[in-house]
Amino acid sequence: MGQKNESSTDFILLGLFPWLRHPHLLMLIILLFYAIALTGNCILILLILLDSRLHTPMYFLLSQLSLVDVAYISSTVPKMVINYFTGKKNISYLACATQLFSFLTLALAECILLTLMACDRYVAVCKPLRYTVLMNPKVCLQMAAAAWIGGALAALVHTVYPMSFPICGSREINHYFCEMPAILRLSCTDTSVYEMVIFVSTIVFLLVPFSLILTSYTLILLTVLQMTSRKGRNKALATCSSHLTVVSLYFGQTPTSSHTPDQDQIGAVLGTIVTPMLNPLIYSLRNKEVLGALRRCSGRCCN
Repeated sequence: MGQKNESSTDFILLGLFPWLRHPHLLMLIILLFYAIALTGNCILILLILLDSRLHTPMYFLLSQLSLVDVAYISSTVPKMVINYFTGKKNISYLACATQLFSFLTLALAECILLTLMACDRYVAVCKPLRYTVLMNPKVCLQMAAAAWIGGALAALVHTVYPMSFPICGSREINHYFCEMPAILRLSCTDTSVYEMVIFVSTIVFLLVPFSLILTSYTLILLTVLQMTSRKGRNKALATCSSHLTVVSLYFGQTPTSSHTPDQDQIGAVLGTIVTPMLNPLIYSLRNKEVLGALRRCSGRCCN
């Protein structure tokens, strides 16, 4: 069997924490999180689509974030669940490359979207009279396209290159999906230079958006402090608090070049499963406009 795995082009996914004594409980929790994430994000997308009061640039970008989250969690969890319940652990070379490309595209698109949402809040609070001009529908579509296309182009480079490294020994991936560091560990060539390039580029890719977000919210805070109306201050802070919470979740996952396989899996669970589940809850439970839209839609459905 081991020889068969070595001669095949398929990879073997060992799964999430294969050393656990009670994997059934873990899988039930993962399925619960997946159901909550799908339900929450799909409801949020439908509310933004159906309620005319949510047809604003901020909620358009939020709908794109929810779409990313649905795709993000769906790029890894279904395959993991299918492998667990069928007992099969193999994944083809093409499926592995596709999963890696999807994962990277969505991760990068989410980072870009969070940055653009911070810029949107900056314009809304600091340039309110020009908001409708600067954030017109065409600009919003261009922002969404930039997030998706930018993420896809960067992901393509970092999918083709690592998947081209030769693998001489075992094709077992110590992970529940095809993640880049886990794939690089299988290579029989020296990947230290490429790993350093990945580490540096990741830091840069996170540092630039983080700097833009930090600058945006610094200017927002300075503007809010100058407001004379308490109601205006509270409204401005309320519209920004949910986004800041989501940004904190995203950038709280600090990259490092010396992750162990278990640390990689913990970080992946937080990023691809927990965060997509929490995002719609954060934006709905702390947002009066979303809750109002939910009540109106529920009322129409009941009637």
